[in-house]
Amino acid sequence: MAMSEVIYRVPVLGRLVREQTEGDPDNPLYLILALVCLWASAVVIWGLPALYLPAVALAPLCLVTLVLITRG
Repeated sequence: MAMSEVIYRVPVLGRLVREQTEGDPDNPLYLILALVCLWASAVVIWGLPALYLPAVALAPLCLVTLVLITRG
């Protein structure tokens, strides 16, 4: 059984992965738009912590990216 078939069998995640790989070419745009709307809804519900926490969570990724850029 291929890895993609295993991922496709996961109830919610499988549907999303299948749509991204085999669906309409505009699906990545819709996914980004849905995530931005979800984030905006979280800010409306929980306020500033919902705005700051994703940035704090992505800070290590930014640091690693900067290190990789400087190393060439």
